[in-house]
Amino acid sequence: MKNRIIILSLAILLVSTAAFAQERADALLEYKNGNYDKAIEICLSEIERMPRNMDSYVVLGWSYIKKGEFQSALNSGNDALKISRYDARIIEIVAEANYYLGKNLESLKYFEEYTVIAPTGDRIELAYFFMGEIFIRLGEYNHADIAFTTAVYHFPNSARWWSRLGYAREMAEDWQYSLEAYEKALQLNSSFTEAVRGRDRVEKQLEAG
Repeated sequence: MKNRIIILSLAILLVSTAAFAQERADALLEYKNGNYDKAIEICLSEIERMPRNMDSYVVLGWSYIKKGEFQSALNSGNDALKISRYDARIIEIVAEANYYLGKNLESLKYFEEYTVIAPTGDRIELAYFFMGEIFIRLGEYNHADIAFTTAVYHFPNSARWWSRLGYAREMAEDWQYSLEAYEKALQLNSSFTEAVRGRDRVEKQLEAG
């Protein structure tokens, strides 16, 4: 009788564990499928049951950002950092949320922290791209050049990113290298308007001597 109770208890535990694992997997699946409201619903339910579930906080933050709910992403990210201060995934979410909220210095601080903690992280190229955009906002074009250069090193196939590198160099009056970046963007996408206009502006500067 005692053995039957133990077996029954184990069976219930296994079913409960499997159900929880399936729900967690579903949250990520819903996110990947673009069902952000459903992903958020699942994650909030998981966090209510297991308040220290960092995977749920990660998918929750990603989903909020995809929905454009940046303050919610920041709030949940800050809650998660109280649990695990150096989770690189959460640090990147907080950095990105701050970026979209226009909090440039806060965003930069967290992106820089992400590059130190996760130099080969899944979002390292995005971190450097956002840092480049922040430096442009701040008018620090040489720093933007360095950030965008690193971004395209990690992800060289984005015409937009090469164009932004060209723009940073253009603002720094580094005409020749700016032209090279714009031309690289146009090799990837010959009709990318931003790069076409940037190339034309820089060519005029070079012609003017």
